Amino acid sequence: MELYRPTIERLDELYSYLKHNRFYGCQLSLANVVFWSEHYNTYYTTIADMLVFCHTEDGKPNAFTFPVGDGDARAAFDAIVSYFEKEDLPVTFYLVEKEMFEQIEAWYPGKYVLAYDRDDADYLYEPEALATLKGKKLHAKRNHINRFLENCPNYQYEEVTDENAAECLELARYWIDEKQKTSEEADENDYLHEYHAIEVALYNRDKLFVQGALLRVEGKVVAFTLGSPINDKVFDVHFEKAYADIQGAYTMINREFVRHSLMGYQYINREEDLGIDGLRSAKLSYHPIQLVEKGTVTTK
Repeated sequence: MELYRPTIERLDELYSYLKHNRFYGCQLSLANVVFWSEHYNTYYTTIADMLVFCHTEDGKPNAFTFPVGDGDARAAFDAIVSYFEKEDLPVTFYLVEKEMFEQIEAWYPGKYVLAYDRDDADYLYEPEALATLKGKKLHAKRNHINRFLENCPNYQYEEVTDENAAECLELARYWIDEKQKTSEEADENDYLHEYHAIEVALYNRDKLFVQGALLRVEGKVVAFTLGSPINDKVFDVHFEKAYADIQGAYTMINREFVRHSLMGYQYINREEDLGIDGLRSAKLSYHPIQLVEKGTVTTK
């Protein structure tokens, strides 16, 4: 079994499989596959004309994702199970969505079990809800917008381009420096990896199908966002950064990006909360329409 690191140089091969993806989880975004492969020690291989990702230990795969592509998913699944048996390892599939497990259950009723991990669940929203912020539940978000408009009436909205990418990276650097000073919920390496991922996203937008937008106040970039499609139904928002002292900047960049660029999608995926309390509260405050639950599949 030959393993490869998902890199910019291998995008054509990765996309040839991921373009067939019909699932909604952010782990199957082409951009995310590249952003986080080193951080999470992720590799990929192809089996039965299907793409699978894996974690390794001592150079040997010890967990795989569900197969994606236009080939024989069951044959790929069976080959992975055979690998585990040959290597005397427990059968382990990770980041398995509900629909994936339903397929496994249809193949092998009662043989496998799925254990969800709430920290891995992605948050799905309808574009209309994020663009209009209508209803009592989102009243606080409308107040944030009003405060931003009161304080920054002459703001400018721009798409992210080669010309303003460096300004976004400067804001990202500031945001990460501040988090490193104050946060107790993530270590320094997490933030350094995130900064690197933002840099990759900004300067490889066309290759990774990344779109972005920013808000400018008095000539200064005060907020930006970056994302890319998971498939033709779901858009994935990877990064959203703003100056904390500008009230409503986060809410405003979220709303304006959806209004300008994302209304053609059925859902917007704002990714998981990783079990971080503040992040979970922020994502829940927008009242997602659905959670993309994911977990680990093992033999029963």
